[in-house]
Amino acid sequence: MQEISKGANVSLTALSEDAGAVVVSLGWTSATGAGDADVSVLLLDENGKIRSENDFYFYNHPAAADGSVQLLGKTPTSNGDEDRISVDLTAVPEDVARIVVAASQYGGARFGDLDDLRMTVSDRTGEPLVGYSIEDAGVETAFIFGELYRRGEEWKFRAVGQGYETGLTGLATDFGIDVLEDTEPAAATAPAAGPGAVPAPPEEGGVAAVPAEAPATAPEATAATEAAAASGATVPAQTRGRAPRTTRKKVTLPKVAKKSLAENDTWRTARLFPVPSLKSDKEREVRATSVLLSVMAQVPELGRRLTAGFGAPAGRMQTFTEVPLPHGDTPKRPDGVIRVERAGKLWTALVETKTHGNPLKDEQVQQYMDIAARRGYEAVITLSNDVALDGSPVVDVKIDGRRKHKVSLWHLSWAEVAHQAQMLIRHEGVGNAAHAWLLQELLEYLQHENSGCHGFQNMGPAWVPVRKGIEDETISPDDERAVDVVESWERLIRQVCLRLGGELGQKALPVQRTRRDSDPRARRIAAAAALCADGKLSAELRIDGTSSVIAVTADLRTGKVRTSVDIPAPEGSYPLATTKRLLRALAEAPADLHVQTLVEGENGPRGTLERLRPEPGDLLPKDGAAPTGFRLSLIKGMGNTRGNTESGFIRGVDGAVDRFYHGVVAHLGAFEARGGRRS
Repeated sequence: MQEISKGANVSLTALSEDAGAVVVSLGWTSATGAGDADVSVLLLDENGKIRSENDFYFYNHPAAADGSVQLLGKTPTSNGDEDRISVDLTAVPEDVARIVVAASQYGGARFGDLDDLRMTVSDRTGEPLVGYSIEDAGVETAFIFGELYRRGEEWKFRAVGQGYETGLTGLATDFGIDVLEDTEPAAATAPAAGPGAVPAPPEEGGVAAVPAEAPATAPEATAATEAAAASGATVPAQTRGRAPRTTRKKVTLPKVAKKSLAENDTWRTARLFPVPSLKSDKEREVRATSVLLSVMAQVPELGRRLTAGFGAPAGRMQTFTEVPLPHGDTPKRPDGVIRVERAGKLWTALVETKTHGNPLKDEQVQQYMDIAARRGYEAVITLSNDVALDGSPVVDVKIDGRRKHKVSLWHLSWAEVAHQAQMLIRHEGVGNAAHAWLLQELLEYLQHENSGCHGFQNMGPAWVPVRKGIEDETISPDDERAVDVVESWERLIRQVCLRLGGELGQKALPVQRTRRDSDPRARRIAAAAALCADGKLSAELRIDGTSSVIAVTADLRTGKVRTSVDIPAPEGSYPLATTKRLLRALAEAPADLHVQTLVEGENGPRGTLERLRPEPGDLLPKDGAAPTGFRLSLIKGMGNTRGNTESGFIRGVDGAVDRFYHGVVAHLGAFEARGGRRS
């Protein structure tokens, strides 16, 4: 990696043959552990100004529709933070001359309070190309670290190091952005602030602003729903003919946030479950277990959802943490205990929790299984970022068949917890306003970068050697490590479905083309052989209530993720009229969307949406054959690391599916309504 000093510049093309897309990293450390900053990116024309408000990217507007810029977010380091930005230089519009990368602080903090300020530019494989350290930061509250700029046909990098005492407001104003001085924080379901306005600083290291309503002082449904109605919450009318005492109104989050009572943007909302102070994995596990179990006990809807599949009855629930239980010479302390009472009978489960990428330990879970069997408990529940497949646990334990009392072993992922909480408060509603508020606080906690509860995070130790073996064409078709990678791929797709389903309020499930009673192991062995042969991981997912099947293919040889959907052409329609209607429906879709005409027995003409919009007739086969449908595809570079870091494969696949659904599939309703039905 080449080191340069302030004011110096270097050609990216001269540093790498693969500099068409880069990852820009901003890093810093803090002696107190409290330092933080927010990254922003500005696209500037030849006059040094933004072309429109959409050229300003920050935490509330993190990605460009054309994929040219994407803020990947923060990742903790050993003694600080690193914030990364993906920039696809081949997708940057031609009238953009410079890409400025900056960061800002809030609440009176200064960049002089941070140490080891540094900017690094890496190629798409993660190989560092050039680095620059800032050593003269002082009272500045905003800083331009560096910029990428055009020189003829190549891109160059310049180390800038220019600071602003006036913060993000001063920086933004210099580049032609209109700043709103009185910005209101938005609730979780409120529309995001416009990208051209400088928003209020994030709460507690990135946590969203205060929920629109405080908890009700009484749990009675009537009082709660009246409070919810006053705040704008959705309160369905009671069903006629039913007695009011048997009808529970549902409260969901209001769509419009209440105006903040804070004097200024530096005031931070108090959180029920704070997380910034968490320093160790043990602290995270204890806090996460206590937070979840307490909400499960107080919000019956959530507690019932999370335990019903494990055999728990619908009854009064109590939860406990760090309970000492006898086991040999030394008592054991499971992370939690869940007890449900109904008709005088108790159902009890022990809970073992892990956060971040920490794996569950077979020996530890085995001890809890033995304790549960001796004490007559019904279940042991493991809870981690790993995702269970086929309803099976993620650890190996031995069941003593001689014991009359049987104990069930179940697994729950943090992604499943977040999914169920989202379904309740965003789409289905809960019994009263206090429950809605508690669920919102739980979600804020789970989504915070310090909670360690972010879901499936690691493709496993087999990922790197399998990927290298595919690139080198040296991997054997019967390599057991390829089966491990296929299994991790299935876990990733399952988590993508959970996140997307919770956001949309619909079930999103992987599509299995094999028989339901087929052996999962045999299926994975076959998929592993295909992976070794063609270097591709493939999956399909379907969203409940639609006939859409989204295909996802990760090509490990090219480093690309392809997402696609096939749309049948309506019968009896005129081909040109059909293509025009399709392109109109995709008016808001990304310009780099690939559209291909499907013809019976072969593939027809294809092109990007940008090229086809002025010439829809280019989609028609030259021989006059009638199109049978269309295939819409987006291609995106994927991460090269095994984990869930901003440059990682997991984040890349999840981002590709998210961009494809919201940028393409969500816009197909108009075409479907006129006779084009998705498949």
